[in-house]
Amino acid sequence: MNFVKYEQDEMIGIITINRSEALNALNSSVLDEIGDCFDNIDINAVRAVVLTGEGIKSFVAGADIGEMSKLSKTEGEAFGKKGNDIFRKIETFPIPVIAAINGYALGGGCELAMSCDIRICSDNAVFGQPETGLGITPGFGGTQRLARLVGPGMAKQLIYTAKNIKADEALRIGLVNAIYTQEELLETAKKMAKGIAKNAPIAVRACKKAINDGLDVKMDDAIVIEEKLFGSCFETHDQIEGMSSFLEKRKEKNFINS
Repeated sequence: MNFVKYEQDEMIGIITINRSEALNALNSSVLDEIGDCFDNIDINAVRAVVLTGEGIKSFVAGADIGEMSKLSKTEGEAFGKKGNDIFRKIETFPIPVIAAINGYALGGGCELAMSCDIRICSDNAVFGQPETGLGITPGFGGTQRLARLVGPGMAKQLIYTAKNIKADEALRIGLVNAIYTQEELLETAKKMAKGIAKNAPIAVRACKKAINDGLDVKMDDAIVIEEKLFGSCFETHDQIEGMSSFLEKRKEKNFINS
C-alpha cells in the first residue's frame, strides 16, 4: 500500500495513515487502502486495533479538497458513499478500534475518529467539521455520529459555525476519552489495546455488537439484544475458562475466541 501502513504487535494491529505531505488527507486512494487494510486483518490473531496518523501534526486533516473541488453532484454523492461505507466498516468491525488522534482531526478526519470505538488524543489535537465554510455538508457520517456523541445542540453548533476546537474542549464535550502528551499517545493506545486483548475476545466482540446495535433501537428491544448476546457466551471455551480461573483463583487465562 502507498498510503496506509499496517503492523501487528502481539495481539494488536496498528494502522497508520501515511500521507504526511498532505497532512494525511483522505483522497479516494487513501480511503480504498483503509478499507483494504481492515478487510485483510486476521481477526482470529488480532483482538484490538489502533488507528493513527503518521507524524505529530495531523491524524487526518480532512478529505482531499483538491479532489473534491472537481466533483459533479453524482460524483460527490458517490464519494460520500465510499467514505461512509468504509467508516461504517470500521464502526461495525468485530473487534474494538482505538483512534490515537495526533494533531488535526478535521472534516473527514474527525468523522474517521468518530467511527472508532474509543478516541484518545494528544494535547495538540484540533477537531472540527469545517464543511459549511466550503459550501458542503459533512459527508462521511459527521452529521450523524457527532450528534450521537456530543448531543444534537453541541453538534449543530460545531457544524453550523465550522469552528475548530482544541483537545481540552473535545474532552469536555465527550468527543474524546482522554488527552496525553504527543510522546505518550501511541504507547498509551497500544497499552489500552493490549489490555482489551487480554480479555475474552468472544465477550469483547459481543459487547461491541450489543452497544452498537442497542443504540439504534428502543430500550425494550435493546435489552433483548443484550440478553441474546449474553446467552451466546455460555457453553463457550472462553466463558468456561474465565469462570474456572476465577473460581480456582488463578491469574492465567487461555482465551481462544470460541
